[in-house]
Amino acid sequence: MSEQDLFKRSIAELIGTYVLVFLGTGSVVTTVLLTQGATSIPGNTFNIGIDIAAWFAIGISFGIAVLAMIYAFGHISGTHINPAVSIALWATKRMKTSDMVSYIVAQLIGASLASFTIVGILGSRAVATGLGATAMFDGVSYGQAILCEAVATFFLMLTIMGAAVDKRAPGGFAGLAIGLVVAADITVVGNITGSSLNPARTFGPYIAEFLLGGQNLWWQFPIYLIGPIIGALVAALIYDYVSDVKKVS
Repeated sequence: MSEQDLFKRSIAELIGTYVLVFLGTGSVVTTVLLTQGATSIPGNTFNIGIDIAAWFAIGISFGIAVLAMIYAFGHISGTHINPAVSIALWATKRMKTSDMVSYIVAQLIGASLASFTIVGILGSRAVATGLGATAMFDGVSYGQAILCEAVATFFLMLTIMGAAVDKRAPGGFAGLAIGLVVAADITVVGNITGSSLNPARTFGPYIAEFLLGGQNLWWQFPIYLIGPIIGALVAALIYDYVSDVKKVS
């Protein structure tokens, strides 16, 4: 494919990640505003007593965003909208290095623009909520958080491999399957790490918070880099191994 084609696919990744972060983290910001009146709590602004119903609503918001973007751009860029996914597909020789780098840059830009847009709409009260930034909850260690992100992303990447990457998968259901597993991941482990599953999803709120005078959570960023990348890599490699079988008669 030409450089122009790569640019267009990267734009699709930028827009897809923008929509994911805007709708997903926007649902977190709205939840915090509704439950706490935008009260700023030092440390992890997710530690505010969000109940399971709220986590389900947040999970559904992320899931719908993923589902919509897969159907909008899946046939153009593959709708990775996640650096961990791009890295896993590159590691399994499904993507060129130049494409992977271009996709990741686009994803980070899209996520950042989404967070700044939320601030542009809501002003400083959005910064006070934490902009949906992911962080460890009380009682969760750094290692536990990495493991949590790795396991949750493993489920996501396994679904991506089986529903979207494998050409033998039933057509038309990838968006639904992937969106639902994202929603389930967030509902189950949101109260542990915020359930990022995606380095770009964490990067956007972090950079906006840092530059606009909010919290500085960069010391936790390795959790949301190492965990998702490991989980995605393991899932892609295991899927390739177990799927290399003859069709069952």
